[in-house]
Amino acid sequence: MDRKQIINDPEIGNKAEAYEAFDDIPTNPNLDATIGDVINTRYGRRDMLRGMLGVSAAATLFGTSALIAPNRATASAAPESRYRFDELTWGNDETHHIANGYEADVLLRWGDPITADAPEFDVMNQTAEAQLQQFGYNNDYVGFTPLNAEGTHGLLCVNHEYTNEEVMFPGLGRQDKQGFAGMTKELIDIEMAAHGGTVVEIARDASGKWAVVRDGAFNRRITPLNTAMTIDGPAAGHARMQTNADASGKAVIGTLNNCAGGMTPWGTWLMAEENFHGYFWTDARDSDGKPDLTAHQDAASKKRYGVPGGWYAWGQHYDRFNIDKEPNEPNRFGWVVEVDPRKPDAKPVKHTALGRFRHEGCETTISATGKLVVYMGDDNRFDYQYKYVSNGTVSHTDDANGNLLSDGILYVARFDADGTVHWLPLVHGEGPLTAENGFASQADVLIDTRLAADALGATPMDRPEDAQPRGDGTAYIMLTNNSKRKDTQLNAANPRAKSNFGHIIEIKEAAGDHASTTGTWSILVKCGDPELAEVGAQWNPETSENGWFGSPDNCAFDADGRLWISTDQGSKWGKTGKSDGLYALETEGELRGHSKLFFRCPVGGELCGPYFTEDSETLFLAVQHPGTDGTKALQGFERASTFEDPATRWPDFDPKMPPRPSVVVVTKTGGGRIAV
Repeated sequence: MDRKQIINDPEIGNKAEAYEAFDDIPTNPNLDATIGDVINTRYGRRDMLRGMLGVSAAATLFGTSALIAPNRATASAAPESRYRFDELTWGNDETHHIANGYEADVLLRWGDPITADAPEFDVMNQTAEAQLQQFGYNNDYVGFTPLNAEGTHGLLCVNHEYTNEEVMFPGLGRQDKQGFAGMTKELIDIEMAAHGGTVVEIARDASGKWAVVRDGAFNRRITPLNTAMTIDGPAAGHARMQTNADASGKAVIGTLNNCAGGMTPWGTWLMAEENFHGYFWTDARDSDGKPDLTAHQDAASKKRYGVPGGWYAWGQHYDRFNIDKEPNEPNRFGWVVEVDPRKPDAKPVKHTALGRFRHEGCETTISATGKLVVYMGDDNRFDYQYKYVSNGTVSHTDDANGNLLSDGILYVARFDADGTVHWLPLVHGEGPLTAENGFASQADVLIDTRLAADALGATPMDRPEDAQPRGDGTAYIMLTNNSKRKDTQLNAANPRAKSNFGHIIEIKEAAGDHASTTGTWSILVKCGDPELAEVGAQWNPETSENGWFGSPDNCAFDADGRLWISTDQGSKWGKTGKSDGLYALETEGELRGHSKLFFRCPVGGELCGPYFTEDSETLFLAVQHPGTDGTKALQGFERASTFEDPATRWPDFDPKMPPRPSVVVVTKTGGGRIAV
């Protein structure tokens, strides 16, 4: 199916769904040994396709608990969950729901003022100037760094991934169907001002409620419209990073499509640039009306990254987003951006040492020898899992860690059928990464990280999204889904064809050291409905019909080292009937692979975050694009949402207000640690 067919597909209700469907088409040409092939080899193709496992395979995949866990009929003898809450009932409706005994309060909504001088939100009279002082759109990653010893006062750091113009602006409707005819420069400036990120001071009062400190000295917006940034690392200053506006190749305006992220051990905020390709434009077309890249020297690179995507009209009004005029500008996006939330005047830094791809997350940990380790996924079907290891060690002295994200080695994962994971170094001059193969320097390796990983023979994965490392050398990798995987492309670490529901891989690094270049891997769960044999799901038998989920996306550990998973089914939630939500997932003992539902989103919303404070008494969640995804599947609504006619008006439920992406703060009624 080509772009035009996708845009006009009657099942697709908005531009974001069309964008996602088009990105289902993989750009990776190396599909001979995907993660599905590895799983297939390791566990046996017939059993995997039938959703069945022999005793030895089940024990290897899920531990001995898969063999000894009691049936649901003998629930009275079931082991006790480490997550102490009454499970929420699954469903999908116009509002959010939380487990009994907990409160889920809306803390920040799109358009809320975040500075003392910001105007109040006026949805009918939006301006870029106002949006630059208001909370942005589609909040994704949420991080928190305390400003006091008690952790009751601190800075919230929030990514804003993208915009949904059809429910954001009155009277506009879907723009991808109209050639963006309604997108004036004024509207585009508002879109740009709504992207990026927010730093905002928050405090908890004596009653336990959190609120924004509107006159906080640190409060600010970071956007692709006007935020100056620097570029460092091996690719900084390279000719391929230079533009007409920046001959140095070391300065860039802004960041965009900031999906998941991370916080460093020294309290800075990492913003991941994900689907940057969709913001670039070209006026050059071939005879079929498709983007014509023949005039570009790096056409192979642009094709591998999907540039230009043409899903926003920014390039019609800004030369830097038009590759005909600025062919190198796409090379300045797709990086990890570091922001110091405590230094409002410090320029954010794009770290090229961490590679250029569609970064979903960048979660950090410290290795056994004190090195900084960053786990990152490339969120595209058949792309790769990465990690970065610094050459230097982490210091607990302020301002002593400035070069750790600039000087280190980037690795890409190869998952072998014997259960071994190998981390392959992306270093110029090693193996095929030479000038003869198109990599003239380390800068080329990092600008074209995807091509370098192709050359090394990394394992193509089922959309690697967030990855969460634990201090004991364990990491959990979220593989959201891959509907494009064929029977002939199965492997040990990606076991299902047409994997609509995804799975989670557990990595145990050698010697418990996150800096190791080898380790072992297994599958924690295969997602989807375990009652349907054709789905091939695998959960602990104690998991109820409320507890299983599809499309794991973001994840987090609480203070007790327990894993929590948020989901992103996109427009395909109708395949489960469940809204996206937050699940508590056991990783150890007899209940390994057991999941419980804790929170669920309003219809059309995706759950992002999650982030626990150090005392685990507060949990921050982000609900983005409420009322948009898959609303044609909502019984009784069954149509695409618009500004005037949305599937929900969450969280205001004001007939004059459209749905608003929002950050929710979860606390236990009466106080105390969550799920304890």
